[in-house]
Amino acid sequence: MARTVWDSSVGKKTVMAVSGLVMLLYLAVHMIGNLKIFFGSGEFDHYAHWLRTLGEPFLHYEWALWIIRVALVAAVVAHATAAYQLSRRDIRARPSKYVHRKPRASYATRTMRWGGIILGLFIVWHILDLTTGTVHPGGFQSGHPYQNVVDTFSTWYGNIIYIVAMLALGLHIRHGFWSAAQTLGVGSRTRDRALKTVANVLALLLTAGFVAVPVGVMTGVVS
Repeated sequence: MARTVWDSSVGKKTVMAVSGLVMLLYLAVHMIGNLKIFFGSGEFDHYAHWLRTLGEPFLHYEWALWIIRVALVAAVVAHATAAYQLSRRDIRARPSKYVHRKPRASYATRTMRWGGIILGLFIVWHILDLTTGTVHPGGFQSGHPYQNVVDTFSTWYGNIIYIVAMLALGLHIRHGFWSAAQTLGVGSRTRDRALKTVANVLALLLTAGFVAVPVGVMTGVVS
């Protein structure tokens, strides 16, 4: 049954919707945690340490964090795979492009695929920068996330990469939330306006919340 559901377009759209909502929930929590950086290095570093001790003593050190990471990787892979396969299926069903674009298609709708690619590349860079320290500028300091964040956003390319990715994220959420609601049967004529408003507000809040961190470093508020 699982194979039958996955092979159907409806099944793939459902997987995209559910995995997208899982990632949206994570992003909201992650953004709130990021904003702790404005309360100083002690508060931010303590928060990062708390994430690693979450669930103790029932769970060992970093177990909860790794469970979250595995769940997120599964959500990202499922979301990207379903999106790619639906895209290929759409191309096969319509091998030639439309002569005219759909006039009502929003900018976010037209850029969903490119936005997904940008976000995928950003996730890889973000992990290599602030998790493993592989591409981190200025010398990665394990256990000192505050200083690592400041180091990253003290470079022009770190700011550009992050802000561009967050703008792409905002567009992705703006269309994706409404689309997920339609797929899961929540949408209707009477609810469409409210759902689009919620999507716009979520996109704006998350984008502004994430971008606030590099802006804070650039302006010297965070240093």
